[in-house]
Amino acid sequence: MKKHTILLMIALLSTLLLSGCGEESKEKSIAEPVVKQVETEITQPAPLPEEQEEDEPETNVDLPPEEGMVRSRITNEWVPQEVDNTRPITVMIPNTKTATQYSLSKADVLYECNVEGSLTRLMALFQDWGSLDRIGNIRSCRDYYVYWSFEWDAFYIHCGGPFYTDDVLGRADTEHIDGLNSSNFWQAEDAVSSGDNTFVDAEGIRADIDKLDYDTKYRSGYSDAKHYRFAPDSEPNMLTQYSNSITAGKIDMSPTYPVTNCYFVYNSDTGLYDRFQHLSGTSAGPHTDPATGKQLAFKNILIQNTYYEVRDQKGYLAFQCHDTTRDGWFFTNGRGIHVTWEKTADYSATRYYDDNGNEIELNTGKTMICIVEDGDTFLVDNNRM
Repeated sequence: MKKHTILLMIALLSTLLLSGCGEESKEKSIAEPVVKQVETEITQPAPLPEEQEEDEPETNVDLPPEEGMVRSRITNEWVPQEVDNTRPITVMIPNTKTATQYSLSKADVLYECNVEGSLTRLMALFQDWGSLDRIGNIRSCRDYYVYWSFEWDAFYIHCGGPFYTDDVLGRADTEHIDGLNSSNFWQAEDAVSSGDNTFVDAEGIRADIDKLDYDTKYRSGYSDAKHYRFAPDSEPNMLTQYSNSITAGKIDMSPTYPVTNCYFVYNSDTGLYDRFQHLSGTSAGPHTDPATGKQLAFKNILIQNTYYEVRDQKGYLAFQCHDTTRDGWFFTNGRGIHVTWEKTADYSATRYYDDNGNEIELNTGKTMICIVEDGDTFLVDNNRM
């Protein structure tokens, strides 16, 4: 594999890295998780009885429950047509001990990636954001997150950012809302830290969208309405069709996220992966949303092995968002498979493929995307149900 310069001194080189311009690495770097296999097997849902009571009409889960509802392009859940036609928002959320993270349980897709100092930052994607009354706290931009936001044609929401972000935020096609330039963001007195106290609500976002003359409808040619492929609800993807799939009761990301030490535990009752964070000392607990009291939980987890570079002595990072040579893992319904991924243009979707070259099918629900630095790993244990 060709050696890459570790120190990026100017924003131009950063842009080339993020956009994938220039020569790509020809060698595929495969990040193998450390798998702890035990005899415990995940209990699959019991099959539905062949006969139903006469007073219980059969429900077709692949048909809309109400007139005017459509499949969400983001989660495949049933949503009103107007919601699916409205562009989503992506919001930069800190993941420190003092972060409050209001409304995070309502995010449809959640990205996590290292920033300087091995601390992670989150980017939450909300489709039905029109009634959210408190979002955040909100922190500064990192330019690689903007490229992940592009593929959803989302309004990117942040509070400032280092000079590395100037180029991408200054593009005419980048429709973003900077809380430092808005009167609609506020600082909350009940925040734990003065550095983690900036919030916004849906009304403020709409006011800024109007002020900036942005269109809430999807821009023609800017996003892929078929961003993910989804399995039908009547035939969920159990990953049992893959002979090399592994049982995954617990997915521990602490080796790659050593500060927040997050992990996911499969809940066989809900069919979701519950998220936990271990932030200080020996205290570990559910990662919850203070707005709802709900624990964050995901139907799909995508782990994306990604080339990165260190930009400067402060530890700012750059990640190669466009690539066709990297791999990762896909977990759903308590099992996992190895995948490869590719993203070939700013507004193109990141696609994930199984080892046979077929695009994978996600299951209906929320998705967690963990960006992993090349060379890092994670732990998989099937003994946590």
